[in-house]
Amino acid sequence: MATNTSSYKLNHSMIRVKDPKVSVKFYELLGMKLINKIENKDARFDLYFLAYDTPKAVNHGNHWTDREGLIELTHNYGTENDPNYKIVNGNSEPHRGFGHTCISVDNIQAACKRLEDAGVKFQKKLADGKMHHIAFALDPDSYWVEIIGQKPVEETKSVTETDVETYRMNHTMIRIKDPEISLKFYQDVMGMDLKRVTERTAGGFNLYFLGYGPPAVQSANGHNPVADREGLLELTWNYGTEKDPNFKYHDGNAERQGFGHICISVDDLDAACARFEEKKVNWKKRLTDGRMKNIAFVLDPDGYWIEVVQNEKLKNRSNW
Repeated sequence: MATNTSSYKLNHSMIRVKDPKVSVKFYELLGMKLINKIENKDARFDLYFLAYDTPKAVNHGNHWTDREGLIELTHNYGTENDPNYKIVNGNSEPHRGFGHTCISVDNIQAACKRLEDAGVKFQKKLADGKMHHIAFALDPDSYWVEIIGQKPVEETKSVTETDVETYRMNHTMIRIKDPEISLKFYQDVMGMDLKRVTERTAGGFNLYFLGYGPPAVQSANGHNPVADREGLLELTWNYGTEKDPNFKYHDGNAERQGFGHICISVDDLDAACARFEEKKVNWKKRLTDGRMKNIAFVLDPDGYWIEVVQNEKLKNRSNW
């Protein structure tokens, strides 16, 4: 059976957390809702899936596998009581790799003030630095959460209200060594479309935004055409890394750990994995490996893990 990549979804991004009670509360403050919890008591870990799920949300009421833009929090039992347990957020050496998740909001100034008033710490406030249209909040484990506006920042500077029901889990950022190789992989193998490219030549880096679904519509005022989306992947390329044979990013799964993987849900899991086999992907875990026969893991060119699961709306398989 031929698999149709147009129905694929960038379902979630997984990060490990120290204390799930604290982390769930933080993401609920961002307006997200706990829509699924999978307990693995034998293996001593639990998974918490959070998403925007009000009537104004893109995927309101959908099965968790039939969505884009989820955050999966992985909690290994006991870390909350271990004073020495600390994740790496992917933004400091020697563990750079994963960069951040990103939410888009209606009125960015009001949204950031709401979070500041709630005691949220920031890596970068709107007023900091040269870029006054983005901010970075810090979650309880110091992962960066970028905040961007769904409207031009000039339009919202005098607005004091913000509606969390309109927020989106917009994208996940990972750093890549060679854009030519990574773009070919995510487009040809994973079936994504390139939605937007931002070149920052003065800063020495480019940003590539990929995802599924309809193409981006460029706006007349140059505002971000994909700010209202969920489930995008941002690839950040710092110039010159592709020329260094010894250069390597941290995948988040080697010690020390933090970020775990991104996940796509597919129309037909067996057919998708057969297609990946034909494309000669590097496997971390085939469907037939181990005890869990309902998930597979592909490795991207930088060694980041990509989980592959069945979209249960399109074909019932796992009953989770």
